Amino acid sequence: MDSPIAPADVPALAETYASRGPEEILAFALERYADIALSFSGAEDVVLVEMASRIRPGVQVFCLDTGRLHPETYRFLEQVRERYPIELHVLSPDAVPLAALVRQKGLFSFLVDGHGECCGIRKVAPLRRHLATLRAWVTGQRKDQSPSTRSVVPVIQLDEAFGTPERPLLKFNPLAGWSSARVWQYIRDNEIPYNALHERGFVSIGCEPCTRPVLPNQHEREGRWWWEEATKKECGLHPKNVHEL
Repeated sequence: MDSPIAPADVPALAETYASRGPEEILAFALERYADIALSFSGAEDVVLVEMASRIRPGVQVFCLDTGRLHPETYRFLEQVRERYPIELHVLSPDAVPLAALVRQKGLFSFLVDGHGECCGIRKVAPLRRHLATLRAWVTGQRKDQSPSTRSVVPVIQLDEAFGTPERPLLKFNPLAGWSSARVWQYIRDNEIPYNALHERGFVSIGCEPCTRPVLPNQHEREGRWWWEEATKKECGLHPKNVHEL
């Protein structure tokens, strides 16, 4: 184990594994990297936790605790921690810049000047610190989550946003080719626990002030930052998705 992929080999590997199933992609990732972790949002990407924990018990999983998640999400995180043989890291934002933002702009500045600054402090900065300790990470991104920003997500990519030429970071998206319907079929077939918010119309789940249920025939990302321009529904964790528009 631990045979990092050369950056030059990433495009060919992405093409090779594009038609492979999530479990095969995960097994490949976990075989190649010792210092790898799964990003878990507390939503339907719990399927990756299920798969990875079977392949490598004790696998590292991390979740970004912004301090503003729904109570149901916090309870779900503990349910996942108790059920699976994983090492769960709950990452918190740095208190100093967070306190400064709240002091200067209040708790709901994102409604006025966009969610970028708030997400930058509560999500992006903690993620950057954690990814600096890893050489690869796994996300639950799917192409059908956002036709405008995720339609070209590959199953394997070089993370140019959080990695550096001196320390390349690989990003694996095993569910890129799966639809929401297929994810939920897997959840039902394997009796996987899920966030109780899904039963109340929440599809894409983030922070409580910035997430709402979607109506029939609405796309799932319409429940996130609904007051902003529709084609920029990303929080900064996957910035290349927006840059490629």
